[in-house]
Amino acid sequence: MKCYRYNIAGHLCEIDFSPSRHGEELLPSFVPFVTDEGGECLFRMKVDDCFSWEVKGDEVGQFDCGGNNFGVYRCNDGSYQFEICNERKQCCCLLQANAGFTDCVAVITAVNAPEQLFGLNNAIMLVYAFASAPYATLLVHASVVRNNEKGYLFLGRSGTGKSTHTRLWLSHIQGSDLMNDDNPVVRVVDGKTYVYGSPWSGKTPCYRNVMAPVGAFVQLQQQPENVIKRPCVLECFSYLLPSISTMKWDKRIYTANVDTVTEIIKTVPVFHLGCLPDEDAARLSFRTVTQGL
Repeated sequence: MKCYRYNIAGHLCEIDFSPSRHGEELLPSFVPFVTDEGGECLFRMKVDDCFSWEVKGDEVGQFDCGGNNFGVYRCNDGSYQFEICNERKQCCCLLQANAGFTDCVAVITAVNAPEQLFGLNNAIMLVYAFASAPYATLLVHASVVRNNEKGYLFLGRSGTGKSTHTRLWLSHIQGSDLMNDDNPVVRVVDGKTYVYGSPWSGKTPCYRNVMAPVGAFVQLQQQPENVIKRPCVLECFSYLLPSISTMKWDKRIYTANVDTVTEIIKTVPVFHLGCLPDEDAARLSFRTVTQGL
């Protein structure tokens, strides 16, 4: 049996390796999410060594994933094709998905194991992000720490210091633990916003099947002094939307993501933290976000 089910943030996903020589050895970060639950899946992906595109669609854009640009193509029937390349522009995986990202097939084109793992993991991450969009679910580029049973997500461009600020919390704020360091999942369920660990955590191996209510989002910006404030609604929106995995050229997905972000900022506080990479910044942000000032 080479068909595996995973529960990621409450969504069931199925990966079928039956037509492939590869197997779950390429998905070590998914082990905490393995499940034998029955029920409808968010998506099913077949990994098939013999798959190839019969017709290549029209290029519609480049998807930026942590500095790696993936080619995106769309066919006449609305289905999508992706060329997933690493930072050296080597193609590691080809992916084709139907318009709703519920039925997908991938072929691993990389020769070496690290590139194979990279290609398949990113293929699954893309499909998860886009298939889950209609269900008030976001894959967020953030580092998230938990304290007092609430999750606090630090946002910002790559190199801003999200992981550094999280480590400062872990070092100086008692009772803190890391939930995910790069791509947590955020969901709105019955009007409440929750954050979940995921199989994708960037360079930090933190793959935890955990969840917590979101306490706050904090947009980080490097500054010569530590200052925190509550921005206006428009600024809150401008911080959250660029932090999620979305496709602006797909109206259905993009509209669903915008609606979810809009719902979130109605009930969850968002802060802007100009900071230094020091203990005082961590204590300032902790004190402010936990008191909801």
